[in-house]
Amino acid sequence: MKKQQKTRSPKGTNQSDRAGLILSLFREFPNNKFSLKHLASASGGATKEGRRETLAIVDRLFEEGVIEECAREKYRLTPKHLPHHEGVADMSPSGTVYVKVEGLETDVLVNARNASNALNGDRVEVVVTHRGRSGQLEGEITRIVERSRKPYVGVAEVGLHQIFVRADSRKMPMDIYLSKRQYPEVKDGEKVVVRIVDWAEGSKSPVGELIEVLGIAGNNDTEMHAILAEYELPYRFEAAVEEAAEAIDGRVTAREIASRRDFRDTVTFTVDPADAKDFDDALSVRRIKDGVWEVGVHIADVTHYVHPHSTIDDEAVERGTSVYLVDRTVPMLPERLSNELCSLRPNETSLCFSAVFTLNENLEILEEWFGRTVIHSNRRFTYAEAQEIIETGRGDYAEEVLTLNRLAQALRRERFRNGAISFDREEMKFRLDEAGRPVGVYFKEQKESNQMIEEFMLLANRRVAEFCGRRKSDKGRMVDRTMVYRVHDTPSEEKLDRFRQFILRFGHIFKATKGRAVAKEMNKLFAQIKGTTEENAVSTMAVRSMAKAYYSTDNIGHYGLAFPYYTHFTSPIRRYPDMMVHRLLARYLEGGKSADKEALEALCVRASEREIVAAEAERASIKYKMVEFMKEHLGEEFDGHISGLTEWGVYVELDETHIEGMSFLRDVEGDFFQFDEQNYEIIGRSTGIRLTLGSSVRIRVKRADLQKRQLDFELLLPDAARRGRGGAGGASGRASGGADSARKGPSVRRSARRSGR
Repeated sequence: MKKQQKTRSPKGTNQSDRAGLILSLFREFPNNKFSLKHLASASGGATKEGRRETLAIVDRLFEEGVIEECAREKYRLTPKHLPHHEGVADMSPSGTVYVKVEGLETDVLVNARNASNALNGDRVEVVVTHRGRSGQLEGEITRIVERSRKPYVGVAEVGLHQIFVRADSRKMPMDIYLSKRQYPEVKDGEKVVVRIVDWAEGSKSPVGELIEVLGIAGNNDTEMHAILAEYELPYRFEAAVEEAAEAIDGRVTAREIASRRDFRDTVTFTVDPADAKDFDDALSVRRIKDGVWEVGVHIADVTHYVHPHSTIDDEAVERGTSVYLVDRTVPMLPERLSNELCSLRPNETSLCFSAVFTLNENLEILEEWFGRTVIHSNRRFTYAEAQEIIETGRGDYAEEVLTLNRLAQALRRERFRNGAISFDREEMKFRLDEAGRPVGVYFKEQKESNQMIEEFMLLANRRVAEFCGRRKSDKGRMVDRTMVYRVHDTPSEEKLDRFRQFILRFGHIFKATKGRAVAKEMNKLFAQIKGTTEENAVSTMAVRSMAKAYYSTDNIGHYGLAFPYYTHFTSPIRRYPDMMVHRLLARYLEGGKSADKEALEALCVRASEREIVAAEAERASIKYKMVEFMKEHLGEEFDGHISGLTEWGVYVELDETHIEGMSFLRDVEGDFFQFDEQNYEIIGRSTGIRLTLGSSVRIRVKRADLQKRQLDFELLLPDAARRGRGGAGGASGRASGGADSARKGPSVRRSARRSGR
């Protein structure tokens, strides 16, 4: 007790010690507010002398701007003296900024008035000023560390003395100023690409510089180029790249043929979509004896023509992948390569890198061979043509097609027995007129002809991965080698638990928690929901509950395919990782040493990033065409079902086209609706109408904003409900269907592109 009394005595603590303790207290608890009494007690004693000293110290800290009074006789650190964090700004449509800081438990919410003119993507310095009731960290941005160089696409609004660009992106809620004197050529209504150069304090708008004029807004080419520009994707090759492609010697010499295994006399064909121009894979088949077949998976030998660190190779690294918009392909390689030299066109001699398997009807691989080959494609099939042969048993090379399909279906069954997950879904497509405008919607589904190609591509990918990834040492032990893998991690238990709770709303029980049991249960669920109204919702959430596949030199296997070794070998015309794999395979076939892991890992990271950007651009083009299609149906009514719920509105997916739009609750005439988050439904206050996922509804198309790629519906209540007589009718059902409420925009059923897993 005496010891404690001595510590509290002002005689035991001089003023400099007390000042240090008080300052430490503010810094250790930067979000707290302290009273004089609290500070005096914590810094050596709240005696009369102690309180006097504390008041003097607080007055001095106040005068120096270190602390501020935030309530009656309560103090806290001023923002500039709070702990500073560095992060990246993520701007919302309202102007509110969320700063992502590595190491903090949540993003830091910054009100627009405290954002110091920060914009989306800027690297900023932020201080946390307090924690909201929900636990959300809130703060202020103190300075811009580095402005984002990301361009913005928008429509120019030309006035008498200035130009303002209204950005397409919802992450740029303010107009961008351009100098009319500097850019007199810009016309009103043109789509332009700009970059922010400054935003002075006190100015209402950031100042931009003009990068490019794309054309008149609304024109199809302009809008597709605008999407590419938004994601910083090129829509043409620089002259140097085109010239390098034209300079390639495309002759297939007798000497080159002699150095390769010759498959020109073996029946070989390609199977691709009807509109494909780049044929990067072909299949050959030859009967060895009864029940034993030689199947060749022949892949375009891109790396024969494209050498490491060449002009074309550097461009391919930069692009990473081809990009598939609704109406066009933006190729990774110039057309001279993608559509000519490397494309396995019919009735031409082509150079390939092949995986050749001798297997029996039990799918036992009796022999496998990898190496460079030369082929002569006998036939170019579309998927529809191959499917007709499979269904009728008649047509060109029917015996070969039927043999390959029989083996492929057996491979498919074995893969699912081993724990692969079936994520096959319908793919939405648009019928376009000559101007690129959508005039109709249809759906492509995976049929056996698609599966035939897919299974042999998967076989080649996994066997190449295993061959390259391991070798037998002189002592007979298996030794790992550096390899580029396509990996897919096991799903997290947290995501699976959310998925389990989600599907429970539809009456489905998901018991599995980890391992292969999850895959088995998932396939069982997919079979149960096939053709039901909740199929799209459950499938969408199932995909989201899974980890994302990516490229890496660290092999963790591919969970979704149930392969311990997997890579991408079969599409080098459109994916750079496949080119990397071709070079590794060539290296190891020649007995080369294990490759540089660090350099390859950097390329893997780059390729994974480019894949994500390409996918986002593809989705943006689909959203644009959805809105453009529905713009011709403004004011019309359609049947649909609830596909998502939020506190401000419901997402409705149209039954016929699967196009999705938002219906805001504030716009519903005839009742006032509120969101019941606990029961995941919205309830009409006066009518008692209850709407949940899958409820059948009728909507009217209210607004189609092409610039923002947003579609707004008006929810129509049944006539009886409008007259206030109660909540049955077409909008009150509890049928299943739709998508999770976390979705922030239109969605579409898409299937993974062939071998894109």
